[in-house]
Amino acid sequence: MQRIRWILTAAVLCGSSAWAATPVPAQHAGDHPAGVDRAGIDHSVKPGDDFDGYANGNWRKTAVIPADRASTGIFLQVFQKAEQRNAELIKAAAASNAPAGSNERKIADYYAAFMDQAGIAKHGLSPLKPELTKIDAIKTPADLAGVLGSQLRADVDPVNATNFSTEHLFGLFVTQGLADSAHNVAYLLQGGLGMPNRDYYLATDKDMAGIRAKYQAYIAAQLKNAGIADADAKAKAVFELEMKIAKVQESLVDSEDVHKANNPWNTGDFASKAPGLDWAAYLHAAGLDTQKQITVWQPSAIRGISALVGSEPLDTWKAFLTFHTINHSAGLLPPAFADAGFEFYGHTLQGTPKQRDRWKRAIGALNNDLGDAVGQIYVKKYFPASSKAQVKQMVDNILAAFTDRVDQLDWMTPATKQKAKAKIATVRVGVGYPETWRDYADLTISRDDPVGNHLRAEQHEYKHQLAKLGQSVDKGEWWMTPQTVNAVNLPLQNALNFPAAILEAPFFDPKADAASNYGSIGAVIGHEISHSFDNTGAEFDAQGRLANWWTPEDQAHFKATGQKLVEQYNAYEPLPGLHINGQQTLGENIADVSGLTIAWIAYHKSLGGKPAPVIDGLTGDQRFFLAFAQSWRTKTRPAALRAQVIGDGHAPGSFRAQTVRNIDAWYDAFSPKPGEKLFLAPKDRVKIW
Repeated sequence: MQRIRWILTAAVLCGSSAWAATPVPAQHAGDHPAGVDRAGIDHSVKPGDDFDGYANGNWRKTAVIPADRASTGIFLQVFQKAEQRNAELIKAAAASNAPAGSNERKIADYYAAFMDQAGIAKHGLSPLKPELTKIDAIKTPADLAGVLGSQLRADVDPVNATNFSTEHLFGLFVTQGLADSAHNVAYLLQGGLGMPNRDYYLATDKDMAGIRAKYQAYIAAQLKNAGIADADAKAKAVFELEMKIAKVQESLVDSEDVHKANNPWNTGDFASKAPGLDWAAYLHAAGLDTQKQITVWQPSAIRGISALVGSEPLDTWKAFLTFHTINHSAGLLPPAFADAGFEFYGHTLQGTPKQRDRWKRAIGALNNDLGDAVGQIYVKKYFPASSKAQVKQMVDNILAAFTDRVDQLDWMTPATKQKAKAKIATVRVGVGYPETWRDYADLTISRDDPVGNHLRAEQHEYKHQLAKLGQSVDKGEWWMTPQTVNAVNLPLQNALNFPAAILEAPFFDPKADAASNYGSIGAVIGHEISHSFDNTGAEFDAQGRLANWWTPEDQAHFKATGQKLVEQYNAYEPLPGLHINGQQTLGENIADVSGLTIAWIAYHKSLGGKPAPVIDGLTGDQRFFLAFAQSWRTKTRPAALRAQVIGDGHAPGSFRAQTVRNIDAWYDAFSPKPGEKLFLAPKDRVKIW
């Protein structure tokens, strides 16, 4: 599925693939009174030419991307802290002799099973035998539809899952309705691709052609590892089928247009609206046959894929299902499968030379499948109430600053201002962890069945999502675990989540100077608040309903200003010949500009009318903007950078750091001159909120 960013969330970070990484290390904010890494600054670069190069140039000269990572930067530094803490929690759970059925025992057993390489080698493909046998038994179109439907899974990860091209033909997302904000509905999303998105299949440049050849070879390699006859011919057929699927999929930009997405179909009409697939058999196997309606997010793609189910040979679909069943669990199979998976998804697609250590992969899998079980223990040990209170105060300050800013906008009419302030007043903010936790009591975890553990966890999550259908919306529902290094806006819930793991230095240090805290975590908070008013969030009212609350004049101004930002980012060229797509990244770029603006206002309010101190020769505003730019410091392998530009809604970090060029206060702090590359005349600076 393409990233349908806003459906569920607008997250501050870009996602990382299962084989890649979250971006590593700068210095701890507490190491310097200024909360800024002064040694990382490159004074040979003019701030007005390249603020990222100025703020991070010396750091980048010596920064080394770990061999098992696609990139390095601040996010990896914080991620590694959380990862090490998770390792300690798992070790403690294993030593605790916790009773059977407890969360601690499930955590320990899941981890032990993942780490049991001898057992994995012994079991071989046997854990997948039931599924492979079902595929082999397909004889009719109804049989095919039943297997396809049984594999439908819920899309629940706001950073990764909404950006995957799933092995499954379609994806399911459950949240409140676009029109009926009081009840949860089912959304059906396009899928069917083994590479990250349709551009990997359709782009004409030589790099992508090379990747496509390697992908087809990878399909053949996994089929050969499984001992399947005619592997090369079947791999060619699978690849050609996926190419056809890619051609009927909708683009990322089109998928993000909410006005193209609100397509409730009666379940009885699927057969006529999207012929080719036996929808009755599919929906029954997926557990959706009792639903009266399902909202189809990308109708042209659903029609096109359904037609392919009806037109392509059964044997091709069986080969497709066989490969994707193996591929889906490759990391939990013997080394030949796992190593081949890393070679393609990690090395070819991301440029990462070395696979992550197994214990790190085990922690990542555990956090996906038993995330709340780990999270409950995590926050008890690592997130003090004092930090929660301090961050909540920052959030309140920034929300208040946003309200004040709305009052000061000279282009917005009073009617629209009133609606905007009503939306801010009803934002629900979650800091650290959710109020209620996911219950894993009926999830079976076995110490000797890593594949089964993962598949049962997926099924458990799917049943949890199905159970929400038709129910009242839980406005307090969290979509990230506390140990996730990220933050998120939930437009449909009009809510924000700030997990505990991102509330760490250098993003947030309770002992650091206010300028650095507001420039780093404050800008993150401002970013998430601003997503409620980006090009998509602004389409929703205070209750999370798809509703136009703008006057025509205000909406026209807003869209025209957004177009200026689109053009600004279109000009950035991360790799030769590869430009950022300003429309694709517009929501995130609006949130960066607006969030930084609001964080700066809140920082000055926090001074209580007193002048900011000069620390280490830096003024308060200089520390604020440097902390912001250093929060986005990153060094990325070219393959991973290409993947991000093509398939992500976020611009690369080095370009997000250049957001400062739109903020008047940055010009006062660093005195960029006309003619320097980032300099914008006041009339050309983008001011949205």
